[in-house]
Amino acid sequence: MSEQVFRSGYADQYDLLYREKDYEGECDLVEEIFRRYGSGEIKTILDLGCGTGGHAFPLTKRGYKLIGIDRSHEMLALARRKLEEFKLEDDLHLPTFLQGDVRTLDLGQSFDAILMMFAVLSYQRTNDDVLAALRTVRQHLRPGGLFLADVWYGPAVLGIGPSDRLKILELEDGQLNRTTSATLEVLNHLCVVHYNMWRLEGKRLVSHTREDHVMRFFFPLELEHYFNLAELDLIGLHPFPNFTDQVDTNTWNVLICGSAGT
Repeated sequence: MSEQVFRSGYADQYDLLYREKDYEGECDLVEEIFRRYGSGEIKTILDLGCGTGGHAFPLTKRGYKLIGIDRSHEMLALARRKLEEFKLEDDLHLPTFLQGDVRTLDLGQSFDAILMMFAVLSYQRTNDDVLAALRTVRQHLRPGGLFLADVWYGPAVLGIGPSDRLKILELEDGQLNRTTSATLEVLNHLCVVHYNMWRLEGKRLVSHTREDHVMRFFFPLELEHYFNLAELDLIGLHPFPNFTDQVDTNTWNVLICGSAGT
């Protein structure tokens, strides 16, 4: 997994870049999947790759006891800053945010459900990385516990192909502009995404940030193979976030549903 992603220049703009992302709607979907696939009551959640807490905070407000893990110190700093202003009812637990690597984490406890949202598993670019991350999941899931992750779907990535994009955000004091381009490494099941970001105050350039994110894309039998090696059951593969549709070659993001068995 790349050592050079979600550094301060990118992390500081992260919530602005994704301010229109429907975290509440995705948490609705998570709860729908809990009802469909869950075994027993789900009260505790481990959020692997929690970022700035986009899913952690709404899920906590819904009554779950949650621990968020992220490798990026900068992203965790933003989550903890939000925590200072986070309001809860008296009988709810505040989320806990810890720094850690999803490949080597050992908290010494188990959870009812584990999440890897926003393509965290796709950031595990080697076979060993993928298997280590899934074994971390298995280690921390109670019997019958549920695992949810969204990943890039290989047939769509190869069929559609990545495209160049420009995102312009109008801010009170200027603009945030981000360009995205990508190159495929087909034999390695990787897409290298090149981000360039410029922050402007009026016409003055305040900062320029560049990051390359190396993303793994997956195929169904490949996922089944890794789940088997990690002693997890692959119980569902759905379009994300359009959960009720069927997966096809136009489905760039798929939601994986797994279980630790009983």
